[in-house]
Amino acid sequence: MFSLSSRAAALLALCVVVLGAYVRIHDAGLGCPDWPGCYGQLVGVPEASHEIAAAEQAYPGAPVEIGKAWKEMAHRYLAGILGLGILALTLVAWRRRLDSRGLLAVTCVVVLAQATLGMLTVTELLRPGIVTLHLIGGMTTLALLTAGASMVAPPATHWAVQRRPGTRPFVALALAVLAVQIVLGGWVSTNYAGLACVDLPTCGGAWWPAMDSEGFDPTRALHMDAAGQPIGNAALVAIHWAHRLGALAAALAVGLLVWQLLRAGLRGWGLWLGLLLLGQLALGVANVLLHLPVVLAAAHNAGAALLLMTLVWLLTAGMASGRTRGAFR
Repeated sequence: MFSLSSRAAALLALCVVVLGAYVRIHDAGLGCPDWPGCYGQLVGVPEASHEIAAAEQAYPGAPVEIGKAWKEMAHRYLAGILGLGILALTLVAWRRRLDSRGLLAVTCVVVLAQATLGMLTVTELLRPGIVTLHLIGGMTTLALLTAGASMVAPPATHWAVQRRPGTRPFVALALAVLAVQIVLGGWVSTNYAGLACVDLPTCGGAWWPAMDSEGFDPTRALHMDAAGQPIGNAALVAIHWAHRLGALAAALAVGLLVWQLLRAGLRGWGLWLGLLLLGQLALGVANVLLHLPVVLAAAHNAGAALLLMTLVWLLTAGMASGRTRGAFR
């Protein structure tokens, strides 16, 4: 039962990550100008005419957009449910002295940090540095829950990986490169730089477009440079182009792992990871050529999360003690 609950928590974290991307893509991150409620309401959002009037009077300059407000609150509610689930799993793991208890305790700390970053995301008006940290926290939570689920999973789910320890260095390399690429992708998203380059494989017809390192200043406000002036297009191009270069590195690292898995006889893992990689590359191309349709942009985020979960599972499979694994056969 604990093993099943651990996997359910990881899947719920995946949903929270994807829903967070959906909220960001819809520009609904400020659908509620306060935190943790919405225009002062902990349950629901202002919908009746008198509620909207009172909300707009209390928060001048923040007109109520019901659709965006519900998107933001749905994400908060789901994240809250996940947080309670993680706390419950942690208490059970510590009571039973399971190998995953340390990871779950760390996850609780990350979730608390996530709540703080969620508040700052609103109060700091979507400052890219804070929003990117929030995204990193979400992916870290997902990775930790996946690792914990792997550690208490029945041996049959990863016995083949245990018998091929030579694949682990390739997994570690792919995971490290993917982690950097996820951060770069988050920086693109939080700066709304996805359409800074609208052609492929060049950018504005150039193989090395004009770029400005100002785009990587983590302290500046959204759409502004360090001096408080509107950020230039060259800075957004630099953000976008760095993500493209990162995609090449990630594709090479994950592709090398796919080749190693197939070579080691782990055909199922190799095919699954190869399909994820090809799908993610196709989604990246489609997002540029089709100008970031919401569904494809959210799917691209989901693809990154699934790649992360797969690599973490491969890396941590079989790391638990025989006592813990045997308890959940």
